[in-house]
Amino acid sequence: MKVLYCTSEARPFIATGGLADVAGSLPQALRLRLIGCRVVMPLYEDIPQDMRDNMKFLTSLSVPVAWRRQYCGVFEAKWGGVIYYLIDNQYYFKRHGVYGHYDDAERFAFLSRAALEMLPYIDFHPYIIHCNDWQTALVPVYYSIFYSGNDWYKGMKTVLTIHNIQYQGKYGKELIEDVLGIPKSETSVLEYDDCVNILKGGIECANRVTTVSPTYAQEILDPWFAHGMETILKERQWKLSGILNGIDTVSYDPATDIQLYANYSADAPEDKIKNKLCLQDRLCLEKNEEVPLVGMVTRMVAHKGLDLVKEVLEQLMNETNIQFVILGSGDWEYETFFRELQGKYPGRLCACFGFIPELSRKIYAASDIFLMPSKSEPCGLSQMIALRYGAIPVVRATGGLKDSICDSGDGEGNGFIFETYNSGDMLHAVHRALEGYANSEGWKVLTQRAMKTDFSWGRSANEYIRLYRDLLKND
Repeated sequence: MKVLYCTSEARPFIATGGLADVAGSLPQALRLRLIGCRVVMPLYEDIPQDMRDNMKFLTSLSVPVAWRRQYCGVFEAKWGGVIYYLIDNQYYFKRHGVYGHYDDAERFAFLSRAALEMLPYIDFHPYIIHCNDWQTALVPVYYSIFYSGNDWYKGMKTVLTIHNIQYQGKYGKELIEDVLGIPKSETSVLEYDDCVNILKGGIECANRVTTVSPTYAQEILDPWFAHGMETILKERQWKLSGILNGIDTVSYDPATDIQLYANYSADAPEDKIKNKLCLQDRLCLEKNEEVPLVGMVTRMVAHKGLDLVKEVLEQLMNETNIQFVILGSGDWEYETFFRELQGKYPGRLCACFGFIPELSRKIYAASDIFLMPSKSEPCGLSQMIALRYGAIPVVRATGGLKDSICDSGDGEGNGFIFETYNSGDMLHAVHRALEGYANSEGWKVLTQRAMKTDFSWGRSANEYIRLYRDLLKND
């Protein structure tokens, strides 16, 4: 089976979020299961030069973009056994930053059309074209309108994965013909709520639509989560399903992670405590291996649950003997709050600002409890990484958090869950975790069980393979 994986970003080339992690890991897992998966993405200016030096120029072609045609160069790179095709056009991609440009609609329309146009030139005929988020959601649209009747392209199936439905590619209707190149007879495909909605077009035209967790697939049928997309999703619910993301268990392995102060494993966890003591020393916290350390690695924005934390953190610091560490950046309101509390609780609370990968891994390894009280979380990777490093998650039951964390109240879980988006309920869940921590023998059992939870990409890849095969079987 051959699969073309279309994405706007992928590790190790360039990354702004979780999509890059998925695009860098899932194709490798599919290849290990004998699925011929190749990836197509833009050749951005910010891709490091050493990676560019290892790319091979394959071909060039002219790609239609509405009423004009644009140059497209195709470069090939190999990473982790996967072939990547990087689409070159200096007008669209020779600029700093991946998103947020005034012409993003045109840039990603070009990418989507180029992904289809290049296939005969590189002699790759995929059975499945797997697209991701609004940036490549035009691929199913273009395939349906321009390519499905072409003998060379006939029989291909399209899958669209929604990583975060908040981002939809919404633009004015004037773009339909002059920028996106959609004929008047097909404009209804993209029209939604009196504007152009590229994600809506992809949902309508793709053969299957997936999300990054089963619970999120159900949540986005609810207006509270759907950001206005509930109507089209309910109409197309028959094609919607959720597959939980995985993590790179080779990179995120406390037994081999070179970023840690000391390595350890589920079967030999003794040196985890060294990470705690060394982090306490680095962050000027009181060095005490007995005190429970609560960690957060997050964007400091409201939907990550920071408003709940803000409501009760002082109460928690006053009522319990915990240490609290947070790493991230975001809204001024929350950064200011944590700066103030850092001054108020010296030696017990530390706020670190910015994106610091090596420090994030040290926090995972040092933490006893990992707090993730998100208002919504399509999948979430932090809770899985925390488990891998033996930090027990306290999470709200939403999206992928609900699908990956089972409450340990019955003696069989791997974390602590609260249901209602309420600071009191979150506080109660943290107290339950602290009670568990006080039982040292029981906590060791819980930590070992957490570290052995399987969130490898192999599990997710098998589910995607079943979806692909079912799609082709029902043709």
